[in-house]
Amino acid sequence: MLGKHLFIVIAIEHYNPLGIIRSLGEKGISPVYVAIKGKLEIASKSRYISKCHYAATVEEGYQILIKEYGSFDAESLPFVFCSDDRTMGYLDSHYDELKGHFLLFNAGENDQINRYMDKSEILKLAESCGLNYARTVVCENGTIPKDIEYPIITKSISPNVGGWKSDVFICGSEDELAEAYKKIRSPKVLLQKFINKKNELEYYGFSVNHGEDVYLTIATDYLYLISGYYSPYMNVFQPPYPEVQDKIKEMIRKAGFEGIFSVEFVVDENDVLYFLEINFRNATWSYASTSAGLNLPYLWAKGMVGELAWNEARRKFERFRAMVEPIDYGKRVDTGKITVAEWLADFKDAKVTYYYDKNDLGPYYMMMEKWEKLK
Repeated sequence: MLGKHLFIVIAIEHYNPLGIIRSLGEKGISPVYVAIKGKLEIASKSRYISKCHYAATVEEGYQILIKEYGSFDAESLPFVFCSDDRTMGYLDSHYDELKGHFLLFNAGENDQINRYMDKSEILKLAESCGLNYARTVVCENGTIPKDIEYPIITKSISPNVGGWKSDVFICGSEDELAEAYKKIRSPKVLLQKFINKKNELEYYGFSVNHGEDVYLTIATDYLYLISGYYSPYMNVFQPPYPEVQDKIKEMIRKAGFEGIFSVEFVVDENDVLYFLEINFRNATWSYASTSAGLNLPYLWAKGMVGELAWNEARRKFERFRAMVEPIDYGKRVDTGKITVAEWLADFKDAKVTYYYDKNDLGPYYMMMEKWEKLK
């Protein structure tokens, strides 16, 4: 039945949508890519794409989606995949216009995913499902509460508001928070107790039937940490802690979400997990699930049309490593932490590299050509 459907990826250029495109391509599916301008043309260089539309903005990409692909028969509605918050938020705000024309990530009505992109809302949902999180206060930009314990970390209230990652500051005092406010762009700011982390843990999965059927396929943690930045070198393994998995599934069910998602936790020095957020769209490391034999885009599509067998999304695999090559090289070799020879050994040991793929070299060659833009 999947052969009746067109597959469309609409996303800002990055190696995140490249993972979706490669996952589909490895199943013999050649998706359309609506490529929204990003830092560098990466995903659009994949050989697996059947057709590529270039858009300057998310709004322009949306118009291409509607005009070119919005009139298929009910039995063959196109699948739509998204991998960045800006595009996901825009599609979610137009869900009522899109439903009945596409099969896409959604939570049943307009702006329900946007609702849970609000950090205060997702923390309430996490608490209702029994997940632990660091003490948090939401306040107006410039407000300095008197009842918070330092150090704290500042965050934009939503990925589509303010400066997002540039609004993140670690503050050890009121004075430091006051200085941070001078740079923070978000009108509302989440102040959260800063956890001295041992590691981060992230779960990946997909859901259908508006969260009634939830599958967790892989988990990741990092081989080293970078202050204020993600680590580009990671372990990939079977999802741990069945009781945490049950609470994640309850969150997805309560949100009514169907789509691909990831859930982030920070792990403190006593191995206590603190919930951070859910990404209600394809996450950057999701391609590692494909390499584990659990192809998230393909499995989700099968689930949406009732073709998913109960055991297809449950598969045991051996732990392996994955690497974002240019970022890892910059963080460890360029800074003198390891030698080129040591890095090459790690590169060869990684089962997944997010740019290099011997069967799809176009994105890798583009990355090498434009190396400086990625550092």
